[in-house]
Amino acid sequence: MTCKIDRHTGGDGKIVLRVCGQVQVEHVGTIKELIGEECHGAILDLMELMLVDREVVVFLATCERKGVELRNCPAFLQEWIAKEQSHTATDFPTATSES
Repeated sequence: MTCKIDRHTGGDGKIVLRVCGQVQVEHVGTIKELIGEECHGAILDLMELMLVDREVVVFLATCERKGVELRNCPAFLQEWIAKEQSHTATDFPTATSES
């Protein structure tokens, strides 16, 4: 099983990058590049994603925080991304002002 990325124009005119198969850390650079090439951003369609590394989950969580839409994200991956985001939020507490 390998990683495959297809580029499509969505119905709303936005670019959709459909990521399929098994995504490993070595594919993250390519996905970053493809997202960066789109002037108006890109949507990641993850419907056909089968397997990911932890580093890929961290990357996807970062993408989502930066406003990249994760479309058709499988339930197992949504849960993993949510856990990663909650860990990141608790690892870096926000500064509070003292009165």
